[in-house]
Amino acid sequence: MLLIFDCDGVLVDSEVISNRVLAAHLSRHGYPVTSIECRDQFLGRTIPGVIDLVKAEGIDLPDNFEATLRDKDIKAFAEELKPVMGMQATLERLQHIPKCVASSGSPEKIRTNLQTTGLLGYFDSNLFSGRDVAQSKPAPDLFYMAADRMGAQTGACTVIEDTALGVEGAKRAGMRVFGFIGASHRVPEDASVLWQAGADLIFSDMTQLPELI
Repeated sequence: MLLIFDCDGVLVDSEVISNRVLAAHLSRHGYPVTSIECRDQFLGRTIPGVIDLVKAEGIDLPDNFEATLRDKDIKAFAEELKPVMGMQATLERLQHIPKCVASSGSPEKIRTNLQTTGLLGYFDSNLFSGRDVAQSKPAPDLFYMAADRMGAQTGACTVIEDTALGVEGAKRAGMRVFGFIGASHRVPEDASVLWQAGADLIFSDMTQLPELI
């Protein structure tokens, strides 16, 4: 068995912070949007993907948009970022199971967020980014890469995801997928979105994971 974790909204409770910072940054550059609208429109997408969507609506964002957004994220995360509730205790119980991270975030963001929250040591260097494949989620490329690098068959992988894009990508890779709705940006009604994307199971308490797998 290989466990593949998304990062934002699964390992670290970052989405409320990220969406607030992104909304303010987009609004400052002529694309007025709320943090809730950012969640609904962009959840699970890479920042280059967000930029492409905004530019497609006729908004000309500056070349340094992503770099300045990342600086704002780093500052906010340093002050506010926490692991998802129960995550550290859960990872302690899962130390005997091979695991990795597969996230749409940049390699630097993944590593920094896990280090900030004290979770990096549970994964060593087994961190895989959507920036390192031709197509990120909902394409299956990232999940194929993670399984290949970890020496696992796709059918032996269980993926923990909080977004429809991630669930869809993992299912397209032939993997079992658990939809997680326990982070602070999620509400119980979000379960229907993950079911529709193909999730095999939905749960909201991370401490239940060892029993579920």
